[in-house]
Amino acid sequence: MAIQLTNSFGGHKEIFVPQTPDRVRLYVCGPTVYDFAHIGNARPAVVFDVLVRVLRRHFGEVVYVRNLTDIDDKINAAARREGVSIGVIAERYAAAYHADMAALGVAPPTVEPKVTDHLPEIIDLIGRLISSGNAYVAERHVLFHVPSFAQYGALSGRSPEEMIAGARVEVAPFKRHPADFVLWKPSSADQPGWDSPWGRGRPGWHIECSAMIERHLGSSIDIHGGGQDLIFPHHENEIAQGTRASYWLHNGFVTVEGHKMSKSIGNVLLVRDLLQEAPGEAIRFALLSAHYRQPLDWTSQTLHQARRSLDRLYGALRHLEGAEGEGDPAPYLAAFHAALDDDLNTPAAFAELFRLARSARDETSPAIRSALRSALVRGGAELGLLQDAPEAWFRRSATGEGEPDRVRIEALVAERAEARADRDFERADRLRTQLQALGIQLEDNGDRTDWRFDRNVITS
Repeated sequence: MAIQLTNSFGGHKEIFVPQTPDRVRLYVCGPTVYDFAHIGNARPAVVFDVLVRVLRRHFGEVVYVRNLTDIDDKINAAARREGVSIGVIAERYAAAYHADMAALGVAPPTVEPKVTDHLPEIIDLIGRLISSGNAYVAERHVLFHVPSFAQYGALSGRSPEEMIAGARVEVAPFKRHPADFVLWKPSSADQPGWDSPWGRGRPGWHIECSAMIERHLGSSIDIHGGGQDLIFPHHENEIAQGTRASYWLHNGFVTVEGHKMSKSIGNVLLVRDLLQEAPGEAIRFALLSAHYRQPLDWTSQTLHQARRSLDRLYGALRHLEGAEGEGDPAPYLAAFHAALDDDLNTPAAFAELFRLARSARDETSPAIRSALRSALVRGGAELGLLQDAPEAWFRRSATGEGEPDRVRIEALVAERAEARADRDFERADRLRTQLQALGIQLEDNGDRTDWRFDRNVITS
């Protein structure tokens, strides 16, 4: 079955066909490494990680490039405050980003270029834009002249005038047009800078991605991705600079309790802080719980719901442990794969996993039980989930202050099982109540009882 993707260039769902058969070239704008990653930064990393997994099911080779921006005025400011080089700041937060994304199950890209390693390519591209008449030099700056590119605004669907009115455009007397944007800017003696034909300076933000795409993927690529906030001006400017992609994909914003994340109101949720509250797999599940193109509103219940959902799926895997036979999982994954192939519809894919989990409860055929378990594991792998042993998940999910002693829990569960076997149901009920008071949820499966800890249901 073919993959369908919604192309932001036109806004329609299209069948995905790579430019080169069985080889996909994908570029996604990565982080600017001046601070720790928040969940808004994590969403595109997780979404496009899943897309790469889906593409690799269909195509022989997927070359995935995600950059690191390590030249930026925010990095400069942080370095100045600490009295260190920009490399110290960039390396610190790049390492933190890698650690946080790894905790969310995000695999490294095929190539992760850094801006500081691509100054020759950037300077060369700027020189070609000047030669073609698309850019000009003014007061030690190089600017792209927007009216020189007639298709400017085609991605966002707005005229230059509308975009100028709705965006923060730097006003400078040397600009030929208010929408002209910087390709190269001068650096003062105390700012990082590199030699160029236009003097010592540093690149503008937009030119770096175009240069790195050309260097690592060529003049035209299959997919260019990023957050919705990058459509204008970043991706619009990339197109003006010469970046060509068959499909442009953008994920929706992440809000917190209905509000945009902002340091001024104190609602920025850092991934590293959320990892103190829940396993990375729960955060990943939450980030995939809404369709990637739709907004995702993070509430006080988001992580709790994600953990409960994963408890159900891991509970099904635990129930299927020891299943023997050589059952074929492919028929059970058909609807799951169809959901992901339909514009990466993760909510529908999750619904299919839960349907498989429900089917497992009453299934007795060893071959079907084996096939269901394989389907859950394989489907989970495509989403970056369900790769732990069930008991490892439940141990990890049960961390936090107030967790009861495991030995005590097992003793109470065993005592209750003995009471049930003796048909002393009054005593069994008392033990269930005692366990519930400790925050233990029980699930009876025939002669076996599974349990999990949930701090949110502890009673006094």
